[in-house]
Amino acid sequence: MSDQWLFMTASDLGRGIEAGEIDPVALTEAYLEAARNHEFLDRIYARLTEGRAMDEATEAKRRADMGQRCGLLDGVPISWKDLFDTAGIATEAGSALLKDRTPDSDAEVLANATQAGTVCLGKTHMSELAFSGLGLNPVTATPPCINDVSAVAGGSSSGAATSVAFGLAAAGIGSDTGGSVRIPAAWNDLVGLKTTINRISVKGAVPLCPRFDTVGPLCRSVEDAAQLLATLEGGRVADLRGASLDGARLMILDTIAFDDIRGEPLAGFNSAVERLKAAGAIVERKEVPEIAEALALSGTLFAPEAYGVWKDVIEENPSVMFPEILERFRSGAGISGPDYVAGWRRLEAIISIWNECISGFDAVILPTSPILPPNAERLLTDSDYYVTENLLALRNTRVGNLMGSSGVTLPTGLASTGIMFLGAPYAEERLLRLCAAAEDALG
Repeated sequence: MSDQWLFMTASDLGRGIEAGEIDPVALTEAYLEAARNHEFLDRIYARLTEGRAMDEATEAKRRADMGQRCGLLDGVPISWKDLFDTAGIATEAGSALLKDRTPDSDAEVLANATQAGTVCLGKTHMSELAFSGLGLNPVTATPPCINDVSAVAGGSSSGAATSVAFGLAAAGIGSDTGGSVRIPAAWNDLVGLKTTINRISVKGAVPLCPRFDTVGPLCRSVEDAAQLLATLEGGRVADLRGASLDGARLMILDTIAFDDIRGEPLAGFNSAVERLKAAGAIVERKEVPEIAEALALSGTLFAPEAYGVWKDVIEENPSVMFPEILERFRSGAGISGPDYVAGWRRLEAIISIWNECISGFDAVILPTSPILPPNAERLLTDSDYYVTENLLALRNTRVGNLMGSSGVTLPTGLASTGIMFLGAPYAEERLLRLCAAAEDALG
């Protein structure tokens, strides 16, 4: 049974523990053994936390035996992106700049998840300081895509996605500043949830752009995403029962999101839309021209904030950084204070226009990424290719970050393609209900 456990949803594992059919200690041992013996262990996990995991699993077993489980995910092993602080365990955020950085306490979300009984399997590799949508990291390691091991896995939560896709964790916890949960989830055929800014605490998470940084899970099902949302914030689980697409109004963002889209992502999206319609959804196409303007503001808003956060640390030792990431950070130095303030003022006006345009719709839908996972070796040797592919990878997901939306990506059934649903801010529960129905329709 242990091999089957590795590819079950986190929720089904929890039900197995509840029924007495799965021992949390044996489950954790199965994941750790699978990880230790996996050919890509060192490319997926920055480090396993075996002692902590077994201690937590033992406590979960004790609670299960006494009928005192903390919730459905009590005893379920999950992975953590290596930007979430872990007490006494190195947290380096994929950068030599932070080598051997060892926090004294857990990040708040990890503390919440531990209180809910989840088991911390280890810390996963990521793009350096989370500043790339590709997942390429020659400084530490580059996780492989589940569908093409010569390709990148998507970033920046690359290891979080692959730990799940390769059966080395029941779910992974990542962060999303411009698409860092949704891109790797889509490219590895997973469900990814981008939460609204400030919905989930980022205390104890290594920052990139605090005005955009969010936390979210990468997992096998919408139910898992709902359970993990509640686990991460210490809240109530969304009720997904009876979810239906009948009469749901979905808006295709018919604008820049389809520019330069490759054949497979477009085919996956179009096929998914037809299945959503067959399940009763009402789908309309609508243009929001201002979205192109908002995306053009990205360099004015993201890079200056990121460089402002990291300038002193970077400039003390820039030679240890991946040059593509270093250049991206330094690009923020060229943005003036007045331009930054004006950019935010214009973005806030565009958000108002966006909210008016999407009113009356249950969600906006678009391809999660317009490209498939690029070849890792070419990205390393062709700088122009790296820049264009990184910008394309992040383009569609960044719409959700700029507009302040909640967001979910679902697999379409075509490998490494996803369909993204953007919902209202702080309306994750409503969006997850819609996506649970969509998940059924997409099969």
